[in-house]
Order: sequence, then C-alpha cells, then structure tokens
Amino acid sequence: MRNTSLLMLQLRLQESLSKGCCLKGSDHRRATNVSARLDAQQKKLNLPILPTTTIGSFPQTIELRRVRREYKAKKISEEEYVKAIKEEIKKVVKLQEELDIDVLVHGEPERNDMVEYFGEQLSGFAFTVNGWVQSYGSRCVKPPIIYGDVSRPKPMTVFWSSTAQSMTARPMKGMLTGPVTILNWSFVRNDQPRFETCYQIALAIKDEVEDLEKAGITVIQIDEAALREGLPLRKSEEAFYLEWAVHSFRITNCDSTPTCATLTSMTLFIQSSTWMPTVITIENSRSDEKLLSVFREGVKYGAGIGPGVYDIHSPRIPSTEEIADRIEKMLAVLETNILWVNPDCGLKTRKYAEVKPALKNMVAAAKLLRTELASAK
Repeated sequence: MRNTSLLMLQLRLQESLSKGCCLKGSDHRRATNVSARLDAQQKKLNLPILPTTTIGSFPQTIELRRVRREYKAKKISEEEYVKAIKEEIKKVVKLQEELDIDVLVHGEPERNDMVEYFGEQLSGFAFTVNGWVQSYGSRCVKPPIIYGDVSRPKPMTVFWSSTAQSMTARPMKGMLTGPVTILNWSFVRNDQPRFETCYQIALAIKDEVEDLEKAGITVIQIDEAALREGLPLRKSEEAFYLEWAVHSFRITNCDSTPTCATLTSMTLFIQSSTWMPTVITIENSRSDEKLLSVFREGVKYGAGIGPGVYDIHSPRIPSTEEIADRIEKMLAVLETNILWVNPDCGLKTRKYAEVKPALKNMVAAAKLLRTELASAK
C-alpha cells in the first residue's frame, strides 16, 4: 500500500513539473551551466581569490529588538522605525567595509526569524501569538501555519537590500529563505502533497529573486538550512523527497541572469551538486572538516563553495593562524578558484564584542593565504 501511494505521488510530482502549479519546463532548468555563470559573475564582481563574506545576519541587540517590538505595538511610527533600521544597516555596512569584507550583507535588522519574516508577508500563512517552539538551547521560534495556497502579494526584501546597496560600492547580498526551509519549519496543510505547497512557495521566492535583480542586486543568497530536516525516516522515500526538494530550489533561481551570483547556505547533500547554485556555503567548522571528506573521496564539484571557517555557536574567538590553518586544509581538497571564506552560520545570536575580532581574523587569514598563493606561482 505504501509503495502504491508513493508511486501515485511520484506521478503527481511529474504532472506538477510538466503542467501543474503554474510551472513550465524552464522553471526548473538553467539555460547556462555553472562554469559559464561563474565566469560571467567573476567578470562582473571582480572578486579576489578566497573572497570573504558572512552568511547574512549580524547581532540582534537589545536596542534593535526594542525598536521592532515598539513598532509592532504601534508605540513608534513607521517613519521612526524605518529610520532606526536604516541606521542599523548603515552601521553594519560601515563595519564590514572597515574589516575589508568582499561581499557584504545588510545584517537583517528588520527580521524576527528567517521563516517567520517571510511567512508574515506571504498569502496562505497564519501565525499564533504565543505558539513558541524550542529551536535550540534557549532559542525559540513561532512556526507559521500554512493553511491555503501560497503567493507573494508584493516584494518582501527589495527595499532593505536596495537601501543597503546604496550605502556601498561593494556587492551587497540579497538575503532570502528557501522554499524547502520555509516548508519544513512550518505547520503545513495536509489536504495536498507537501511538494505542491513547496512549489507554490518556490514560485513566490522566484518572484522575489527577479525583483531583487531588477533593483540592481547582483548577489542573492537563498538559504536552505532545513533541507535535512525534511528527510523521510524510510530510506526508500528519501530519493523522492530529494527530487522535489531539488526542483523547488531550482525554481527559485532558474531565471536569474548568468551574471547574478546565487548562493545557498545548507548542511547536506554535496553529492547532489548538479542542482546547486554558483556558490554553496556549508556548516563545516564543528565537524572537523568531515564534510570535506566527500571531496577527498572523489566527488567533483565545479561550483563555488564556502565551508564555514569558524563556529559561530561559540563565543570563542578563533585566531588568524587557526583560521588560516583551516583554510589550508580546505585547499588540500578544493580548487583555489572555487573556495569562499565565511563563518559557518549567521551572526544573529553573537555579540559585537565577539563578531568584530572574529571577522577581523577571518579576513586577515584570507589575505595571508592570498599572499602565500601569489608568491608560490
């Protein structure tokens, strides 16, 4: 019975890919290969080898949380709120320029949670007031409830990303949460297959990607932090899940121009590299480079990759030498021209007293190795 049910779902999946959910065949296939896109993006962005960046969020201070809380309670005006958020973005941009980071982020000061923020702006989502769920440690989130068809009434991130880009000449990343993560971290309607809901979310994120590009954002990161969490317990159903999860991610960025760099942040499935964007960042620092073992075993990966060079879940500040050593281990199995240097996750839960010296050492380590690589030629 289970195998029959799975077969019916697979047939429905193929139907959705061919004609359902408003999808076209081109909605999950790139017109150019990864190599061509990497070349086009390098010409446009002109980044050094071992380019440095962060994953997206910067520390959410007590003051920042107060501003968001007061705006939600209508204790301050929209004008006051926008002014405060712009000031925070300006501070984050200035800090990254002082640290000499290559690809910047706006720090996400306007966001409560990476899923809740988008769910609040998409149709078909509802939220509880106090329905908190423990995420990890003392951190809690309020998962959205997906009750209906999902669509995007208006742009969700374009204003803030454009504002941040206007503050710097360096590339500014547009920051989005991917459809699989939004699905897996929500309570999902059960009157249709999960993949159909995921495709609807993917089409909404795709619209956001296109609007970010039109606004002049040349680097867009689509985070799929929860891809692993959707894996079925039964091994026999794993391939089916990966099939529609892969297609969902492809939908979000398949129409972006070759010169627009697309990145994702995730923790699994390097082997499925044929569906990846031009750069993938992975949590690696807490695994003693075990994730890199897949490359030692012969997996060919032609796109960019940023294995985290230090653990942001700890207040410990890594030294320049420690980070440089970690990067050297990565270079033993990865090509120099595809390796990015970044922390292994967002900096939301850290304090600036930890973030500033850690990022300073990260940039110093990248520059040290650039010098060594140049002199070795």
